[in-house]
Amino acid sequence: MPNEAFKIATRLYFSQEGEKRNSRPAVRVALAGIIVGVVVMILTICIVVGFKQTITEKVAGFGAHIQVVSFDNNNTYDLQPIVVPDTLLNKLGSYEHVVKAAPFITKPGILKTDSAFHGIVLKGTDYWSFFRRRIVEGGTPTAPNQVVVSRTIANQLQLKVGDKVHGYFVDDSDVKARLFTVCGIYDTGFGLYDDLFIVTTLRDTRRLQGWETDTYSGVEILIDDMKNLYEVSDKIYFATVNHVNEYGQNSYYVQTLEEQNPAIFAWLDLLDMNVVVIIVLMLLVAGFNIVSGLIIMILDGVQLIGTLKALGADNRFVRRIFLTQAAWLIGKGVLYGNAIGAILASVQYKFHLVPLDAATYYVSYVPIAFPWGWLLLLNVVTIGLSLLILLLPSMIITKISPAKVMHFE
Repeated sequence: MPNEAFKIATRLYFSQEGEKRNSRPAVRVALAGIIVGVVVMILTICIVVGFKQTITEKVAGFGAHIQVVSFDNNNTYDLQPIVVPDTLLNKLGSYEHVVKAAPFITKPGILKTDSAFHGIVLKGTDYWSFFRRRIVEGGTPTAPNQVVVSRTIANQLQLKVGDKVHGYFVDDSDVKARLFTVCGIYDTGFGLYDDLFIVTTLRDTRRLQGWETDTYSGVEILIDDMKNLYEVSDKIYFATVNHVNEYGQNSYYVQTLEEQNPAIFAWLDLLDMNVVVIIVLMLLVAGFNIVSGLIIMILDGVQLIGTLKALGADNRFVRRIFLTQAAWLIGKGVLYGNAIGAILASVQYKFHLVPLDAATYYVSYVPIAFPWGWLLLLNVVTIGLSLLILLLPSMIITKISPAKVMHFE
């Protein structure tokens, strides 16, 4: 009997008479509610995941996923030096999911021109992957005392590629001066850090600090996926906790980017709650519209219900017919919703039509990502819950008797 109910429902839904019933205002509203709900849920997931991935990438680009620094770290950029021999550096870079273990040196200071000055952090590194992708003018350093500055700092100090700028750095009671040449300008759109960092080679910052070749402010460890963050950080911790360098020192401290930037990641966690609230609301709205559509279908098919029961069909068989028709309606709404949501998300992904204030949101446009696993789960949950919601209103069919229908007619 299930196959017969499915055949009858499909024929009724796609017949000319079925098209007339499905074009009634209430049914069209139900279909529109499903489509709008699916579109909003898809865009919500794509935008929030895009936000999290983009901002995490930028934070990791400036400070890596994991840092090994001095245990005497005072939460400033003027970090106490640590000695990292090549054997330890190679070990840190050899773990599974680790993309790169790169030493770095940072030093706070001031850039000064004839008309302005700006507080900065000079970062020395030999790993340029992140900054190279975001350089908008010039290139990376190829000679001593060359620096890459952000567009924000360049605008404030009226600098361009090739200009000279003085840097001043305080070391105990001594002030060290350097004459830098701007070799490149980068722009990440992440104002919190763009307003702070200028970047040069590890060699130049080591010379500025007067440190030995195996001495650094710390080691940055980049991983392949954030889901592996704590697995890798645990391995790094156990690799350094009992390690004593050639000077008999053991002062390593391991911190993740979430521990370095708690405010940013607390904000990102709040976005997850927003996603849950929006999806629940959209499911409730879509469910209400679906129930309304089913009730209209049942009222329109009262004569059919009476006829089928008079011919011997039981309530379960008749309910299956109308639930199948509703399932076709749900499937149509979900299909159209996915198509519209995918088109809108793809257009934003490609052309960045919707802008944002980078000073507030850390990005200059609404970022988009396509987490296919989450989108598939969303569709499965939407269809499943929609069908479950229909079970209760479909009980109306059991209250309809052939005698009452014939009397009504």
